[in-house]
Amino acid sequence: MTAAPTTTDRNGESLADRGRLMVQGEDRPGIVSAVSGLLSEHGANIVSLDQHSTDPAGGRFFQRTEFHLPGFAARRAELEARLAEALEPLRMSWRLSEASRRKRVAIFASRMDHCLLDLLWRERRGELSMTTTMVVDNHPDLADAVRPFDVPYFHVPVGKDKADAERRQLELVRGNVDFVVLARYMQILSGDFLEQVGVPIINIHHSFLPAFMGAGPYQRAKERGVKLIGATAHYVTEDLDEGPIIEQDVARVSHADTVADHVRTGADVERRVLARAVGWHCEDRVFRDGNSTVVFG
Repeated sequence: MTAAPTTTDRNGESLADRGRLMVQGEDRPGIVSAVSGLLSEHGANIVSLDQHSTDPAGGRFFQRTEFHLPGFAARRAELEARLAEALEPLRMSWRLSEASRRKRVAIFASRMDHCLLDLLWRERRGELSMTTTMVVDNHPDLADAVRPFDVPYFHVPVGKDKADAERRQLELVRGNVDFVVLARYMQILSGDFLEQVGVPIINIHHSFLPAFMGAGPYQRAKERGVKLIGATAHYVTEDLDEGPIIEQDVARVSHADTVADHVRTGADVERRVLARAVGWHCEDRVFRDGNSTVVFG
């Protein structure tokens, strides 16, 4: 499935002929000049520019540049060739994307619907620059809830032969998506799956970890008298729930709240955090740097 183009950004401005250039590497003099000079040479007008250095003396440098270039799609290959020439001597890694091109996503889910339906709703409203190509669920419970969004729904049960389920999942997503979102997908993905899927995976979970991991975290948190409930969205690695963090948030709770109140509050925070993380990823605002991130939100 080819993702349909996005015509405007979240502020209603046209994305036609808009490009995004992400550059990162060891900080050194001349990076900003090289990028801006090359874009200007090709007739591009820089719309926005964000940059960050961990340390100007030998630190890590990150820059996100959004620009308008008439006929950008047709001229992209030429610009990429020139960028390689200009940035290779500076030993910078980079990527170029078309802002109007929606990213294709597969959403993995289990029985909980709050994150899944929130993403589908935001996509339909135009708040997220993505096209959901499929929902993959290890239970059939959410098929009716997903049907009104006209998104293909695949039930892939995970039984004793987990490897077989992952093979089926890989058949569905490989080559068909730009990233995967785990919308409270309650299964651990194997290292083999992560190696073969070939695209970033974003996960969401409550921020009681590591204190209240496993089953019943809200009940145990209530028993301990927690005052904050949070959520964390991160990229998935083989280290369970320890991948680079994209976004986090919290909400206050009190002794008067019940466990059910805590669960509802947690669901609200999870929706907000995951939506922001997914939105930033779709807009090329997230740099991965080892086990950390730089996010130009």
